[in-house]
Amino acid sequence: MTPEQVRAPAIQVRGLEKSYRELRVLRGVDLDVARGHIFALLGSNGAGKTTLVRILSTLLKPDAGTASVNGFDAVRQAAKVRESISLTGQFAAVDEILSGRENLVLVARLRHLRDPGRVADDLLARFSLTDAAARKVSTYSGGMRRRLDIAMSLVGDPPVIFLDEPTTGLDPQARLEVWQAVRELARQGTTALLTTQYLDEAEQLADRIAILHRGRIIANGTLAELKQLLPPAKVEYVEKQPTLEDVFLAIVGDEGTDSKLAVTSPDGRQDLR
Repeated sequence: MTPEQVRAPAIQVRGLEKSYRELRVLRGVDLDVARGHIFALLGSNGAGKTTLVRILSTLLKPDAGTASVNGFDAVRQAAKVRESISLTGQFAAVDEILSGRENLVLVARLRHLRDPGRVADDLLARFSLTDAAARKVSTYSGGMRRRLDIAMSLVGDPPVIFLDEPTTGLDPQARLEVWQAVRELARQGTTALLTTQYLDEAEQLADRIAILHRGRIIANGTLAELKQLLPPAKVEYVEKQPTLEDVFLAIVGDEGTDSKLAVTSPDGRQDLR
């Protein structure tokens, strides 16, 4: 890579357009994603999120505009872009017949890496899957499968990863597990473009958030910047209430086992359930 490519944003999009016959999906999208950041692309179903990711990952060509990933043009230098990225779709792309470790070793061998076993073991430890390494993936929970899927995406240390609605269909505990895995990406310096329709997911994970609506970016900024778009509410009395996450974790505990909830009966006694 040239010095200019290194200094450029990890992802840069200018005037991107894409239509399917009469349906205009992207209508001139502009965005920059800084290196080492988590960038959330927030939008409802049909907003164009997946289409944008497919263009950036070279699976589609735009009708107009430009897109570069890791300093390489997504159309003219598609092979270089593919060497720089990994893509995790809405459903975990894991082999259920193999064990978790075997899945990782397979990907490492396909990428022609030295010592695939060490690569697999390092990623299993990084995503807290070592204890389940020898188990078949068919026995994994939804959160464990998604964590394994993200770990497989990181084989070879790609500088950019696309996470296309990674928590779709997961239960609350599994979503929290995936959030922790995504935070681990940021700690390791990986650039992540996260598409989601969940407001709390973008709020919890992203350094910067863009709202994609009907094929256009209608807002783009940090969480604090986006909050400034609305006037502050007048509050005269505030009562601190636990969040749903607080309630959920208090009931199930860190491991989801052996936790009990105290419930007060009408006669004033407490039962542990």
